[in-house]
Amino acid sequence: CYSDLGREFVAATSPPAPASPRRRIRWMDVQEQLTGYLFIMPALILIGLFGIFPIAYAFYMSLRRWRVVDRGFMGFANYEKAVGDWIGLLLFIGGFAVWVIAYFVWERFLEGRRDRRAANWIFILAALFVGGAILSIGWRRMMATGDDDFLNSLPITLYYAVGSVPIQLGLALVLAYILFQQIKGREMFRMAYFLPYVTPVIATALVFRVIFSPRPTSIANRFIEFFGIPPQKWLFEPTPVLHLLTGNDAIQGFWAGPSLALVSIIFFGIWTYVGYNTVIFLAGLGNISTSLYEAAEIDGANEWQLFRHITVPLLSPITFYLSLIGFIGTFKAFNHIYVMQQPSAQGTVETASVAIFNTFYKASQFGYATAQAMLLFGIILFLTFVQNRIFGKRVFYG
Repeated sequence: CYSDLGREFVAATSPPAPASPRRRIRWMDVQEQLTGYLFIMPALILIGLFGIFPIAYAFYMSLRRWRVVDRGFMGFANYEKAVGDWIGLLLFIGGFAVWVIAYFVWERFLEGRRDRRAANWIFILAALFVGGAILSIGWRRMMATGDDDFLNSLPITLYYAVGSVPIQLGLALVLAYILFQQIKGREMFRMAYFLPYVTPVIATALVFRVIFSPRPTSIANRFIEFFGIPPQKWLFEPTPVLHLLTGNDAIQGFWAGPSLALVSIIFFGIWTYVGYNTVIFLAGLGNISTSLYEAAEIDGANEWQLFRHITVPLLSPITFYLSLIGFIGTFKAFNHIYVMQQPSAQGTVETASVAIFNTFYKASQFGYATAQAMLLFGIILFLTFVQNRIFGKRVFYG
């Protein structure tokens, strides 16, 4: 009896047995995960409230007959009104899919094979022809039954993106390389090139409307007069540039190119964002070690070789980043395009964002406008994915 009481007293007064090492490790992992979630919780709340929720609610609106007030569920009727023929949309997507699949096949099996150079060209040309034919058939079916204003805005947006971003990046890279040298007044030049980016867009767009005025005395017409070119209507001109340059209107449709009015707006986009890209490139140039240039100069490299084989590869991460956000920005561009557009341009400068705004604000078709916005959102996601997969692999991180 006394021994039993002694064992109970010892058990009651002795400290608890330590937990097993495995249980302690698991509890520490749980604590670390909870701590991590607590740290990212504010960002998750902000992204959820101002990012994910608006997108989800916009998709909900796109399924409704929403004209000023909600008039009921419509399903995907708004999307069908925009694209017209679902089969045409599938064919259009299928054409792009053929190109993407062909690229990955070429990258996996044919790229770098000099013994198969002829096969490479045959495969590339065949893929371009087949994908283009399927894409063209699907586009014709969509144009026959879909919304002309929205569908026509998509190639105009593509013109604006392709005409703006590559030139912006090329000019910015050259300017950054020049301003990185030890030249007098480079701080002043850096500020001057960056100034258009921080200037209010509406004010500068109005100034460009004056510059590209159709009057013979406008600045743009006075400038081209030195080259013997007659005055142009610029922002008021709906004729494609190819027709103006060649004087032949045999080529019609997409391959005729952008109108002169859209080219004038492209000039504004280039002028605005070259300075921003230049500043980013300057930051990248500051991170390149001077020892690389010194070693190359000892080996006999000239300025062009230094730029081609050292500067450009080491700036490829910044170039990839700027091209990514540049294409996204051009597909969402609105303010300056809306200010600079003229009725005489006959809709040749109406990008997707402007077309969506007209549907939302002028026609008061809120549900249909959100459906168009969701389609544009899907296009931007697809282009971003393609850029990331194709060009992301060619980025040199050192």
